[in-house]
Amino acid sequence: MRKSEVLAAESVSCLNKALCHLKDIWEEIGIPEDQRLQRTNVVKSHIKNLLDMMIQEEESLKKRLILSLQTCKTEMEKLCLELQLPVFEEEAGISMLQQEKNIRTQVEALIKEKARRMQQLKALLEQDQDLCDVLCSVPYGIAPDSVPSLETLDNFHQHIANQNEERRHAKFTELKKQIILYMEELDRVPETSFEKDVVCEDEDSFCLSRDNITSLKLLLCQLEEHKAENEAMCESHREKIQQLWDRLQVPQEEREAFSQHMVTSKKRNLDALQTEVQRLEELKLQNIRNVIDAIRSEIAVFWEKCFLSTDQRQAFTPYFSEDFTEDLLSLHDAEIQRLKQHYEDHKELFEGVQQWEQSWRLFLELEKKATDPSRFTNRGGNLLKEEKQRSDLLKSLPKIEKRLKAQIDTWEQEQGRDFQVNGQKFLQYVEEQWELHRIEKEKEKLERHIKKSKQTEEDMLYGTAVRTPTKRRFLGTATPNKSRKMGNATSSISSGTSNSTMRSVYGGTVCRSPAPRPPLSANKTLAVRTPGGCKPPHPRLLGCNKENEAQLKGSSPLRGALLTPASPQRNFSIASVASTYSEFVRDLSKASDAKIQHGILNSTTTNL
Repeated sequence: MRKSEVLAAESVSCLNKALCHLKDIWEEIGIPEDQRLQRTNVVKSHIKNLLDMMIQEEESLKKRLILSLQTCKTEMEKLCLELQLPVFEEEAGISMLQQEKNIRTQVEALIKEKARRMQQLKALLEQDQDLCDVLCSVPYGIAPDSVPSLETLDNFHQHIANQNEERRHAKFTELKKQIILYMEELDRVPETSFEKDVVCEDEDSFCLSRDNITSLKLLLCQLEEHKAENEAMCESHREKIQQLWDRLQVPQEEREAFSQHMVTSKKRNLDALQTEVQRLEELKLQNIRNVIDAIRSEIAVFWEKCFLSTDQRQAFTPYFSEDFTEDLLSLHDAEIQRLKQHYEDHKELFEGVQQWEQSWRLFLELEKKATDPSRFTNRGGNLLKEEKQRSDLLKSLPKIEKRLKAQIDTWEQEQGRDFQVNGQKFLQYVEEQWELHRIEKEKEKLERHIKKSKQTEEDMLYGTAVRTPTKRRFLGTATPNKSRKMGNATSSISSGTSNSTMRSVYGGTVCRSPAPRPPLSANKTLAVRTPGGCKPPHPRLLGCNKENEAQLKGSSPLRGALLTPASPQRNFSIASVASTYSEFVRDLSKASDAKIQHGILNSTTTNL
């Protein structure tokens, strides 16, 4: 008999004992029969509900087991199909719970197997892709999303192994070619047994193990280092030879004969270069004076490039020595090497200073052209180009100065001294140049103002003949004259070309010379009318003519050409009518006595 059945019988017995106990209690209490019946129904109901709830829970558990069993069976069938494995056979005569447990365990094992295969496939695909990139071959034909079978994985493993073997063979072939090439360039023969196996033996007989491939790489690295050393030595010898050729002024024919060794860097080239250096060194000692002079010329060039001051240049006293010895040559060699290294270390800074100086000179040149009036006469568009270039320089110069300031600060921190250009701090020199430019602009502005003031003052003193452009007349056309009748006399003022003109030093004031005395018959003739096509006289000249006319109508007619100003606001012209040349000169002399500028009158008299 099962233990569960025994426990069930004990449960029934306990229930009976409990009911009998309840009955005895009710008897002792004296509970009536109807209440006993009611209480018994309550006990029954309670026990029945409890048992029903337990049964319901167990039924639910059964349903869950059945559902899980069905799900696990479906998942197992799917995994077996993907993994290409036979379907799991259920054991007969086992309970539903054990069957569900067995199937669930089998599904978990199949899931792990699937994950393991997919991980192997991913690793193999990555290896295959790397090998295909190296060997330029086609990738292995397998879908990355499908679950591979065990046989497929084995085949893939074998394919990767073959690819690795092919890769090692290709690597060996490549390394062998490079090793042979380097040995030929270095004129080196195989020395060790391993080198002989690599160079002399057949490729198929060489063991392509990882250790051998590693040894091949190490041998190749050694040969590369040896080759690099040879190339560095050859390059150093070439620079030395080129330098000595220039200093010794070796003919071009001799240089071309040696040119084959100035390109390649093989062992024989290195030996030839060393021999040439020794020959040139001996020749240098024989021509030590010329060599030192050549080095001094080169030193002077680097002095300019490094912007050294006079004191810094004179500090190298061997430069001025006339005792041409090997020690002096060594000192010059050391100095030129120091200057070259100094220039290379701060090349960017020195080039920046040169760029600023070139830009500054161009800026000053464009500023000078900007004040030239003749630039407006060009028709090639240069004015617009110059203005654009000047505007660009105004923007670029501050940027260059800012960049140079940062570089100079770094240089001064590294060197522990001030950065000077020709004995002066560069930044201070830049500020002085801008200040001088500003002062020069102010000076030019002041000169223009003074010039304009003088021009205005002279215009107020002598008047200004304003000329308007006229149309060009045909050849042979007579210049029309304007005639004005004043009292009994008629004076003619020429509106065309006069005998002579007098301009002030600024080109503003114009004084016309007197017209010749008219003939006696001119008093009887009518005044010549102004041609309709001519423009009327300028208002300032009209005012002066009216004033002259009023004075001529007075008691004594005015014969001079110059009037003394009555007030600063009035302008007078020397275009008044004069009867004779002698009277005109006499009136000019009177004007000179009236404290009028003598230089202008002298120029007028000279022109007359």
